[in-house]
Amino acid sequence: MEHITLLLAIVVVTALVFDFTNGFHDTANAMATTISTGAMRPKAAVAMSAVLNLVGAFLSVEVAKTISKGLVDETGIQPEVILAALVGAILWNLLTWLVGLPSSSSHALMGGLIGATVASIGISGVNGGVVLTKVLIPAVAAPVVAGVASMVAARFTYKVGANIDEKTGRKGYKAGQIASAGLVSLAHGTNDAQKTMGIITLALVAGGALAPGSNPPVWVIVSAGVAIALGTYLGGWRIIRTMGKGLTDLQPQQGFAAQTGAATVILASSHLGFSLSTTHVCSGAVMGAGLGRKGGVVRWSTATRMFVAWGLTLPAAGLVAALAELVARQGDWGIAVVSAFLVGSSAAIWFISRRQVVDHTNVNDVEDASGTPADAEPAGVVTTAIAAVTPPPAGTVAADLADDDALKTTIPAPAAASGAAPTASV
Repeated sequence: MEHITLLLAIVVVTALVFDFTNGFHDTANAMATTISTGAMRPKAAVAMSAVLNLVGAFLSVEVAKTISKGLVDETGIQPEVILAALVGAILWNLLTWLVGLPSSSSHALMGGLIGATVASIGISGVNGGVVLTKVLIPAVAAPVVAGVASMVAARFTYKVGANIDEKTGRKGYKAGQIASAGLVSLAHGTNDAQKTMGIITLALVAGGALAPGSNPPVWVIVSAGVAIALGTYLGGWRIIRTMGKGLTDLQPQQGFAAQTGAATVILASSHLGFSLSTTHVCSGAVMGAGLGRKGGVVRWSTATRMFVAWGLTLPAAGLVAALAELVARQGDWGIAVVSAFLVGSSAAIWFISRRQVVDHTNVNDVEDASGTPADAEPAGVVTTAIAAVTPPPAGTVAADLADDDALKTTIPAPAAASGAAPTASV
């Protein structure tokens, strides 16, 4: 193992903490639809996702190379910069987890790295071309591509399965969801676990423990894979609730389409070295699949809050990281202050989250006594209008009530005053 100083050890541990938060923050990407449709039990779903995230971490290092060699000038920064970047990323992950918003851990990390680098050596330390072509463009294109692909796939799936017995079809699509969810988990490991590998490698280069241009050492790959797998197993239940129930209501056919489309986009981007956000891809796929069913709708109020969080991720993480870097550069006491701030803030967020616990036992319990989603915004004008003109599916309570009302209109009330016997029209 390379010669590790105390500062480098702190940076490596902090990076693995970030990787851990990335795991539970992004569990929803693979498993939210599988859990919400009942294809798998919550704990079994996150366990499977954790194992496949670990396996995926060993399949490629292309994204790690993008982080460690391309995003910023690795020869011009110090380990303090990496520590500050991680502080910004971790706090953003925890804040968005607290409010249950699916935001990008990848963009939080990159925003923190960019902000800390600019505060340390100036804007010249950031490779703008790489940021544009391998971060910003994929950030915009990936959710759109995944959404369109999933919408088309969902419509095709319903068309193909139109003549299949409903019970048989649902059973088959639930099995397909399990397979596609596994593929998303594997893809997540090939993309997100590598970001921590890249940031640790960058720190080792900055601290003089590795030569510039080096690939991630084996111990870095193993530790990053284990950290993200452990985080995944804990499950980010708050975000799973939003992704599975808050954005739209999915049937197994739609869940299968969403996960297949998302996995395809993520695996393709990992092969090309694009450090895209798996959260953006999976959220876009869920919304696209939601619109792929006739009468299906998206809760745009929830989606809007999510879009705002996406837009704030880079600048918010970058600002916190820049401030942390200004303190950390003061020496040992500065590093101690930054570390204490991270620990204290993380503990405070955790204690706040205990006021309303969301876990595997209540992740799908999103309705209050009135039947309104407890954690969702009002449906909005467009959603309400579409729902109003969509007939309820046969066999539902709404459909049964509608049939009862129709029957009542054909049977006149008894003529109490005349004493005549009631008659029914045929």
